[in-house]
Amino acid sequence: MAHRISLFVSLATVWLLLSGHYTGLLLTLGAASCVVVIAISHRMDVIDHESHPIHLGWRLPGYWLWLLAEIVKANIDVARRVVDPSLPIDPRLFEVPAHQKTDLGRVIYANSITLTPGTLSTDVSRDKIQVHALSGAGEDDLRTGTMDAKVCALEGNS
Repeated sequence: MAHRISLFVSLATVWLLLSGHYTGLLLTLGAASCVVVIAISHRMDVIDHESHPIHLGWRLPGYWLWLLAEIVKANIDVARRVVDPSLPIDPRLFEVPAHQKTDLGRVIYANSITLTPGTLSTDVSRDKIQVHALSGAGEDDLRTGTMDAKVCALEGNS
């Protein structure tokens, strides 16, 4: 039930922000459309902890800030490698362990790797992720396990 209520609030908020009209009729139609979407989603059985992960709640903004800082650092590293010919570009394919307990956690981990410039997730399995990195430094950063631990903490498995 909490997922349905949270999804309704999210849909209504987006609808209000995008419509910009706050008359009685339009508010009623917007609320009705949100209720219809919730009813259809419930009937399709697609409202669960993975499709609408409210359990990540308060931990998510901190993770986003940390990931944003990592993206900025990786952008600077990739830009330096492109501009400075003395810095090596040494592409490599390797695997890192994935200690997440849920499919959602593994997806967040793989997407975080891909969002970080210079690295790309190429395959995800139950206990490891195959990664392509632009350099040895990118591989070393992932092998420290910091990102893995952060995603585990995000899903509540620290």
